Amino acid sequence: MESQSEDTSQPSVRESNNVTESNTGIEMSKDISDRVEIEKTSEDNSKRERKAWNHFKRVKVEAPRTVEVLVDTLVEALMDWNIDRKVSTITIDNCTTNDAMINHLLQKLPTKDMPLDGKVLHMCCCAHILNLIVKDGLDIISSSIERIRDSVIYWTASPSRVEKFEETARQVPVNCSKKLCLDCKIRWNSTYLMLETAIIYKDVFPHLNVREKNYKSLPAEEDWVNAIEICGKLKLFHQVTEMFSGTLYPTSNFYFQKICDIKVKLDEWVKSPNTLIQDMALSMLRNDKYWEVCHILMGVAVVLDPRYKMSLVEFFFRKIYHESARFKIDEVRQNCYDLLFDYQSKCCTLNESSSSIGSLENTMSSDVHSNVNVDDSLDEFEQFVVSKTFGATNLSATSVLDMYLKESLLPRGRDFDILNWWKTNGVKFPTLQKMARDILAIHVYTVASESAFSSSGKLINPHRNRFHHTTVEALMCSHRWLWNETNDSCSTSDGIKTCPSILDEEDGQDDRDSK
Repeated sequence: MESQSEDTSQPSVRESNNVTESNTGIEMSKDISDRVEIEKTSEDNSKRERKAWNHFKRVKVEAPRTVEVLVDTLVEALMDWNIDRKVSTITIDNCTTNDAMINHLLQKLPTKDMPLDGKVLHMCCCAHILNLIVKDGLDIISSSIERIRDSVIYWTASPSRVEKFEETARQVPVNCSKKLCLDCKIRWNSTYLMLETAIIYKDVFPHLNVREKNYKSLPAEEDWVNAIEICGKLKLFHQVTEMFSGTLYPTSNFYFQKICDIKVKLDEWVKSPNTLIQDMALSMLRNDKYWEVCHILMGVAVVLDPRYKMSLVEFFFRKIYHESARFKIDEVRQNCYDLLFDYQSKCCTLNESSSSIGSLENTMSSDVHSNVNVDDSLDEFEQFVVSKTFGATNLSATSVLDMYLKESLLPRGRDFDILNWWKTNGVKFPTLQKMARDILAIHVYTVASESAFSSSGKLINPHRNRFHHTTVEALMCSHRWLWNETNDSCSTSDGIKTCPSILDEEDGQDDRDSK
């Protein structure tokens, strides 16, 4: 999470006044004195095409940190930023406290300005969900991981042992291009990378066991079999997490596909002849709430992708839900209609308000120059016309969505820019364009890239904790700007540019702290 420095925060707030909806990400962290901080990011949809991120702010919450205090602090901040009536979604970790916060927040904010009256306000953080799933899987082979970790600790403890290890590896022979690396227990990706590297040297450890009397932690053959099996499965989670935790965040339409990919794979692993893989998959699938892939907005987001529309939903749901797929597909389609009607009605309300203001001005002007009484006998007729117009608008919205869905799918190109497509096709589908502008900008991650793989709560670095808050805000904001200038060094995967997702400085500090 990042903060806007004081010198630039005011222009950002003023620019946000023209924004219709704001998608907000919230992350809570603790410093060494056990104070809670709420970090908030909001992406202005009007600036999305320029990848400009505004409203980065760190808000300290002193004790007592009750749900009511947290909500009051957040509402006060949203009002200060002038976006309390523009909140579309809030992305936050899925836990009991946060669920209670959302319920209290709905009572504090005007829900009539939210999509579907606030029913889709709460978005669960994808990083949090993936970390919980992976943690369940790693617990299955925790003993095997521990024995391999002990071996890595022993042979990386001193330069002389590293030299002896590499000498033995060359005699086996094994290519020593990759160094043994010790993991940080709270970061599952480092455990994955440790296993991946240790597997390369699995034939070296038995030779070292003969040569070194003090080496007592030789992994058994079963440990290596378990590590190879699990490591192959974790690769999918590692790739997905890296993609979503990149510096240049992908639009929300990618989330649906990746989560469905994982769900389909887990269903396949449950049928594996290997009991270890079966147990791991069952453990990852045990909590159904992780797998509600038919979340209203994520389903709508992929429908708003002109390369997929309803076809991708139908493709995955037939694999996931089998006999009940048709019901789930219809649910996504109905969600699209409901949101479109909601957007259309809000547009009508705004237009009617503008017309009413104009009529009021004309009436006041007329009353000033004459004493003619206004005939109110046709007020009911005007309400009748408005109701008929709203019904016709709903019908028109349905026709527009059907027209969009019936158009041919666009080819899946790596360089396809969905935001630019909706920008240029807004004349044809104006209301759908407004939906796409808000929904595609939804945050699926709230964590910083260096924390995406962490299975623990976030703890602020003790050195940075001593900085004045304005210094921290300036450093974090300039860090984002500097990363955005390194686009040419970014890697490309599935048509998405992502910068390195793990910051060496932070990882190194966390590794040292964990030891």
